[in-house]
Amino acid sequence: MADKSPLQKIRNIGIVAHIDAGKTTLTERILYYAGRIHRMGEVHDGQAVMDWMPEEQEKGITITSAVTLLEWDGCEIHLIDTPGHVDFTIEVERSLRVLDGAVFIFSAVEGVEPQSETIWHQADRYQIPRLAFINKMDRIGSDFEGAVGMMKKKLGANPVYCQIPLGIEEGHRGVVDLVRMCGVVWDEEEMGATYRDVEIPEELETEAKEKRDALIEKIAECDDALMEKYVHEEEITEEEIRRAIRKATLNLEITPVFCGAAYRNRGVQPLLDAVVDYLPSPLEIPPITGFDPADQTPLKREASVKEPLTALVFKVAMEEGRKLSYLRVYSGIMKPEKVLFNASLGEKERIARLFQMHANQRKRIQQAHPGDIVAATGLKTVRTGDTLCEEHSPIVLEPMKFLEPVISIAIEPKSIADQEKLFASLEKLAAEDPTFRFRFDEESGQILISGMGELHLNVLVQRLTREFFVHANVGRPQVVYRETITQPVEERGEFLREIQGKQQAGSVLLEIAPQPRGSGIRVVNALPEEVQLPPECIQAVKEAFRESCVSGSLGGYPVVDVAGRLLSAEYKEGVSTPLGFRIATATTFQRAYERGSPILLEPIMSVDIVVPEEYASGVIGDVQARRGKILEILPKRQITEIRASIPLSEMFGYSTDLRSASKGRGTFTMQFERFDEPQDKK
Repeated sequence: MADKSPLQKIRNIGIVAHIDAGKTTLTERILYYAGRIHRMGEVHDGQAVMDWMPEEQEKGITITSAVTLLEWDGCEIHLIDTPGHVDFTIEVERSLRVLDGAVFIFSAVEGVEPQSETIWHQADRYQIPRLAFINKMDRIGSDFEGAVGMMKKKLGANPVYCQIPLGIEEGHRGVVDLVRMCGVVWDEEEMGATYRDVEIPEELETEAKEKRDALIEKIAECDDALMEKYVHEEEITEEEIRRAIRKATLNLEITPVFCGAAYRNRGVQPLLDAVVDYLPSPLEIPPITGFDPADQTPLKREASVKEPLTALVFKVAMEEGRKLSYLRVYSGIMKPEKVLFNASLGEKERIARLFQMHANQRKRIQQAHPGDIVAATGLKTVRTGDTLCEEHSPIVLEPMKFLEPVISIAIEPKSIADQEKLFASLEKLAAEDPTFRFRFDEESGQILISGMGELHLNVLVQRLTREFFVHANVGRPQVVYRETITQPVEERGEFLREIQGKQQAGSVLLEIAPQPRGSGIRVVNALPEEVQLPPECIQAVKEAFRESCVSGSLGGYPVVDVAGRLLSAEYKEGVSTPLGFRIATATTFQRAYERGSPILLEPIMSVDIVVPEEYASGVIGDVQARRGKILEILPKRQITEIRASIPLSEMFGYSTDLRSASKGRGTFTMQFERFDEPQDKK
């Protein structure tokens, strides 16, 4: 990029979808047509630019989100290609946190799949405007209308047709542009780089007119000026239609729908035009919000170089043994060698170098502006989700939420040399991935690593060998349980002891009670008005309660879904201390917990199985034998989709069993749903 683009000419977008919907294939075409690369790589042969990790090239899937920058129609587009496999949801979550817009890819054959639903709701949480691209229109069994219908039914979306396909399956040649009311076809011999307008075929004229009328009617509902012209049947220009689509998209009132076949190089350039036309610049999203770390006062930062510097670290990666921190700059100007303030940790940091990233390739830059997504070296203590700012204008942005691991495996080094390097290597992997944990189990003498699924842990073990040269033996996967109580308990406890020459005392009456599934941990001050307790002692009680929930008494698993109430406390001037209340709370919690009839909760997975209809009954029986609950059975032409909830402990090795039960033709995906009480087999 020669000169810095003005803010209104910047787009920050993500390419998101279920696994195998065509995200990386589409991204390769985008980079090729934008002149960012000179040869299109394919995912299946391990040549895709954005899938640069050896594990990605071997498995043919995206594992880590990859950032790049390109130009299109005078706009600077920061693009993140994200994984579609549920085990790597963290990569999507932290990417969505810093993006202004998203392009959702749906397969015309499979429609809306489970991981697409998960990502859609993540985008809802961050209020991200989005476009939809119905891919694979050239595939046998493609169903454009069916895919759009699933968007309405499964996502609660309000899709608006901006294109319809020009032919389907083998007859797919291009698209019909409903804004310009013309056909667009691509030249096969030019690798899709050139395309031309054609007349709309006679057999599609009626459908195109109906869809265009529906488009104008929907966007007119969101634009008073357009509604006035629509009601009076006045002519509406292409520019007015585009302006109204943009307004409704940014207001999250509609999702414009496009289509094509990325692998066949069709539909990509109009989609890029739509990114420029309909997705927001940093100026068109609400100012980023946070709070002052000193007094929790709400704060805002406008997207402007005149505002104090504010940036969010959304990803940390270890490359060639060095820490590389990915940042989204929201305000101010960031430069190398500048001392910054990590408001999340209260520590100073210095950026050594700034880079513009293209997958794993770096280009050194001298400054970063609002709207930029860049990487930095030299930041020693930052973690994913930390806020960097000016020390004289501190702000902490909303932190990210990370899912807890649900599966563990034991790992042991093969040699003394490996043992010395193992913990340091695991610490580096954990710094990269907030959904990865490791700990030493004193009872078994083993090191346990925990993650989101078998593939997640498999990739991490491979990286230990490839990147850190640590060789280890791996045990069988184990389920990571949770604990909770089943009945409320009140317990009184006190602490009085001299520690380091000072009396430390505390006395509390606690109630702990079970909560509905998914409620988490809640602790409140319920002291009577006449009981006066210093704020620092109340804070010590709350912190000690939460710390006590880290490990339950049944198996050392985290305690969830409990509420604590501080009912009474005794404070003695000069003797009672925050440390005394902390220890009193911890010991009281343990006694109360054991009286509360604790139980284990197991992870329940949401499983989506697709099999030919002749094997459906056998698969349903197998699901029930695995303590699964059938939620929905959806016949789709010659296949049947089965949606179920199944305990994770029953899913190990399921891919082999499903292949056997369906003669290799069945597929499934699963993602974590909830923790719940174990159910006996029927």
